This record gives sequence, C-alpha cells and structure tokens, in this order.
Amino acid sequence: MEFSSRTILNAYKVLDGEKLEEKEALALIETGAPYLMDLYSLADKVRRKYCKESFMTCGITNAKSGACSENCSFCAQSAHNPTGIKTYPLKSADDILNDARKAKSDGAESFCLVLSGRGYEKPDEEFLRILDTVTKVIQETGLELHVSPGILSDETAKMLKNAGVSAVNHNIETAPSYFHKVCTTHSAARRILTVRAVKKAGMKACCGGIIGLGEGPRERVEMALALNDINVDIIPLNILRKIEGTAAKSDTLSIREILNTIAVFRLVNPGRIIKIAAGRESALEDYQGLAFHAGANGMLIGGYLTLGGRSPEKDKRLIESLD
Repeated sequence: MEFSSRTILNAYKVLDGEKLEEKEALALIETGAPYLMDLYSLADKVRRKYCKESFMTCGITNAKSGACSENCSFCAQSAHNPTGIKTYPLKSADDILNDARKAKSDGAESFCLVLSGRGYEKPDEEFLRILDTVTKVIQETGLELHVSPGILSDETAKMLKNAGVSAVNHNIETAPSYFHKVCTTHSAARRILTVRAVKKAGMKACCGGIIGLGEGPRERVEMALALNDINVDIIPLNILRKIEGTAAKSDTLSIREILNTIAVFRLVNPGRIIKIAAGRESALEDYQGLAFHAGANGMLIGGYLTLGGRSPEKDKRLIESLD
C-alpha cells in the first residue's frame, strides 16, 4: 500500500478501536512532507484518547555491569565487545538504595535495576540477594520498582512478583525476523518467552527495542506489531548511539524517521506507555519535545547504563513545557 492523502484519513479508524493493518503501518511510517504534522497529530489524538494525560518518568541503575555472556552486537556490556567499560558484580543493597533515592529526587516515578548477564532461569544466591534488595528499596522509597534481569523462567518471574516488583524490562530489541543479525547466542523467541512469563506472573511487561541497527521501516513496523501481539504494557524506544568496540551496524536516522516510528508505534499500540530512552537527546536535538506530540508519553531520565544523559533539570523543564 503506497502512501496517499487518504492514508492518514483511513488511519483515523484507530480512534474508533479498529486495528491498523501491516500494509497501512508500512505506508504511514514512510510519511513525508506535507503530511508529517497530520501523522503526528493523529498519533497525539490516539495517545490522548487511550492514555489520557498519563506520563511515565523512569530512572535506572546499572546494578551489575559488564561481562555478559551474550553477543548482542549493540551492547557495551557484552563480553564479546571490547568496549573497555567498567565491570563490577552486583552492587550492595545500600548502594542501590542510594541510587533509587537519587532517581526519586530527580523526578523519577519508577526505578529499574538493570542487571548485566544472560539472566536467571533458576533462583541462585545472587537472585535471592536481588529479591532482598527489591523489598528494601520499595519499603524505603515508595517508588514503583522495575527490574531488567535478562532471561527468566516462570519460577523466577513469580518470585520477582512476590517480592513486589511491578514491571520487568526485557526488550525484544528489533523485529523478530531481524534479531539473528544482532544476536546469535539466544533467539527472539526466547526473549518473547520471558515476556510471556512476566505477564503470566502478573507483572507489567516493559518491552521495546532499538532503532538504527541497520533495520529498515519494514522491520520497525514488524517490531511494533510483535509488541502488540505479546500485549506489552510499556514500550521503551532507544535510538542507537554506537559505542566504540561494539559490533552493531549503525545507521544515522533522520528526525523524520524517528518521529514517524514513534507515531506508528502509537497507532499500532494505542494504550501503551511509549517511553523514549537512550539516544533521544543526540538524535532528536531541538525536536525532542515534538516526540511527545507524536505519540510518546514517557521518558528515561538521569542517564543510561554506560552513557550519560541530560541533566534532570532540563528534563523537568521539558516535561513542564508539555502541559
């Protein structure tokens, strides 16, 4: 289906509860001038109808860094990528608690412990320490607690739920058909199994990916549809900032490509939180605020795993300006 002046008009059916078809999403993601603002306006209308004025701010801590066995080509923490980042074992509960307090003071409403490594399919000693830390952080900060632990089983997912975890982050990273080009030590199907275990345990699934890995518009639409299919709750969208030493193929995306992707993700996933994360500052530059009028309704604040971000004060001013 090629783009025409009626393509956006037809997409208004999303406001009536109808689903966008793949061929329609493929046409919309290629929207160009003079219809860009029409696309973003529709995405904003869909956000307002299905999400009202909800907006998620999330802080993270790199709770366990580097030496990961998996070979994800984009990841600075993979042992396969000679990036020279600082590696360390699981932080102490007190250190993580201090990170959580800092995130809360920066304006975060939720806080995520990110743990480098393949994951926890069995509850080993380190996993039990994580459970204790989760309980302590929740009790002392009141923050909504998220964890990014890698691969989980039904058993370990349920244990996180019982400890008070609200959401688990486990991205599918890219389109399932493209995943083998960015990782070969595990499959997209295995990632999806973890997301299903998270949902089965009664937690929210925070699951998105990265754009700019060499994929094209078709793969971005495929990822959006896949996330809808597995019924995720929060969709973090990262824009690749290539780190020296990583093997990822890196594309420089135009602002139009990024905003069109956000808008199409909103139209395909009307009621989800769509959270822009790493790369938003450098890739969108002066147009960062427009992302929140093109479908996004959340952001990661206070920096990323191995890269710094903007100051919390600038992000606060940006959020306040959106009212």
